[in-house]
Amino acid sequence: MINRKRKRLNLIILGLTVLIIATLLVGYGMRDGIEFFKSPSQVVSRNDLESTRFRLGGLVQVGSIERLSDGSVSFIIHDNAESIVVKFKGVLPSLFSEGQGVIVRGKLKADKIFVADEVLAKHDENYLPKEILDTLKTEGFYVEPISEKNNIIK
Repeated sequence: MINRKRKRLNLIILGLTVLIIATLLVGYGMRDGIEFFKSPSQVVSRNDLESTRFRLGGLVQVGSIERLSDGSVSFIIHDNAESIVVKFKGVLPSLFSEGQGVIVRGKLKADKIFVADEVLAKHDENYLPKEILDTLKTEGFYVEPISEKNNIIK
């Protein structure tokens, strides 16, 4: 009888130990990856991000998009406090435009220029696909959002 209780207790202790070790490993692995993106202010305030891959997010500064002779695009991302120059070579998403939110993934170089290998354009919370918008309108559930900037596809 005591032998069965001892085996059961050992099994419970082993299970808890494995669970604790797994939790610690997941926590250690995610110590820098939990944050979805860093803002320009966070990047400017830190010096340890050079040559490290991370995501940078903010708004594309109006008037900053420039097509370069080598086929790449240069633009500035800002968060109303700081700004960072971004260079990207590739096809920009269709929602990419000045004044819109964007998240870029890449590396910060020594000259404080962010070289992106991926650009993700963000849309605002009012965006709805045309099919869903039409369905909501026909069923009478659609309410026009109250905002100056209306990006709903009509």
